[in-house]
Amino acid sequence: MRYYIGLPEWRHPDWYAEGKNPKKPLNIYARHFTAVEGNTSFYALPSVENISAWNAAVPEGFKFCFKFPKTITHDQQLRHCSQDVKTFLERVAPLESKLGILWLQMRSSFSVQYLPNLRSFLDALPEQFNYGIEVRNHSFFAKNETERAFNQLLIEYDVNRVMFDTRIFFANASQDADSQDALKKKPRMPLHVIATSDKPMLRFIAPMEITLADVALDQWANKVIEWVDEGKTPYLFFHSPNNHLAPQLALLFSQKVAKLRPDMKPISLWNQQPQQNTLF
Repeated sequence: MRYYIGLPEWRHPDWYAEGKNPKKPLNIYARHFTAVEGNTSFYALPSVENISAWNAAVPEGFKFCFKFPKTITHDQQLRHCSQDVKTFLERVAPLESKLGILWLQMRSSFSVQYLPNLRSFLDALPEQFNYGIEVRNHSFFAKNETERAFNQLLIEYDVNRVMFDTRIFFANASQDADSQDALKKKPRMPLHVIATSDKPMLRFIAPMEITLADVALDQWANKVIEWVDEGKTPYLFFHSPNNHLAPQLALLFSQKVAKLRPDMKPISLWNQQPQQNTLF
């Protein structure tokens, strides 16, 4: 797999041809995408039964990128949480090769003053998993010695700095209810493009009119190809307000990559043929 591509969820009432409640949404999703953000683990630990069912529902080569529980990242801010971390990792471990990046999404108050906490936390993590971290405090984007120390820490521990590109969304958000709700919930944050390990992870949100993201997607397509040529394996997850159009956004991106590199085939969507190069 040259790069992994997916969405923030696999169940959405507007996506599948089978209707609002298909019997096996993950099975359908995994026929078209190669990864998924595991956001549900942020709020509650998946049950043993769910982990087993998810494992059976997807093919080899598919990747779950679970988010660390908020009890670890938000409530305890990486301190005094060793048992919670152990419980989380033991719960998802049966997925084995189907685990992608296990990532921390820190609250906006988690600033550079907590770097010692982060170092201690990373030092205690078992090495058999791949990790990422998304920071939202502006002190991590200052382009100064402190940010360089943060990036160097991630390089030292082989942790991917997760990038969240919200620029096009905030510049073009429409007045519909879903967009206005996303404006309140999504972070307006700088973007620093960097790979601190060999699995750079990008989260990208577009406005309702996804064609407004065209230029940014072109830029990211070139960057992904650059990373792949360097031997890296990028992970990309596409969002839209309420995620109704997230599949189409991911399809558009994969077509752009395939246009530049025909050996990197585009994805297809439900009831759709894979090849869509006529759009260009």
